[in-house]
Amino acid sequence: MLHLENIAGETLEMHPWGGLFWRSRGMLLLSDLHLGKVTHFRKYGAAVPLKALKRNFSRLQQLQEVFRPETICFLGDLFHSHLNREWDFFESWAGACSARLELVVGNHDIIDPVRFEALGIRLHESWQTGPFELTHHPMESPGRFNIAGHLHPAVRLAGSGRQRLRLPVFYLREKQLILPAFGAFTGMHVVSPQPGERVFALTPEAVLPLETPNTADG
Repeated sequence: MLHLENIAGETLEMHPWGGLFWRSRGMLLLSDLHLGKVTHFRKYGAAVPLKALKRNFSRLQQLQEVFRPETICFLGDLFHSHLNREWDFFESWAGACSARLELVVGNHDIIDPVRFEALGIRLHESWQTGPFELTHHPMESPGRFNIAGHLHPAVRLAGSGRQRLRLPVFYLREKQLILPAFGAFTGMHVVSPQPGERVFALTPEAVLPLETPNTADG
């Protein structure tokens, strides 16, 4: 179940997998895929299930079918580190993708820009479009609303007894929206929303607004 928010006069649709769809521009925004991370850790003996690798590309394809975007914009950390065999999967996906592809460069995006450009992907340090400034690191954007990634935001919820649950969130602050990490095996950073801020928790089936989340310490 999607959640719709009007931000800066634009309708933005939040998807339970962490995608954000800007309806009037036909633009799908995704952050922090960290492609290649699964293969990197498996190479050095970590018991990371191969299905985590497949999930990223399966979800990319399914979100294309849901939204039919004209543009897909990655808000940084598209690829985790140096080239490995996951680049071949990405190259195949990008070659078949009908949407225009844009990358706002993140701190992990160290692959030669020529490789991205060869796939028709346009690179940006930041991208001002419409009322928004799209960046990887959250930042102040005078006169614009900032949409960013990088933090992998999450909340820790406290239930009855000693139950604890961490959920990734869209984190809405004054003039800023921080996207959850889209990639599998990316980790999460627990945030502490301040008065006036809002979070939207992701479950497998829905995006749940948490106006005053019951966060646990620690």
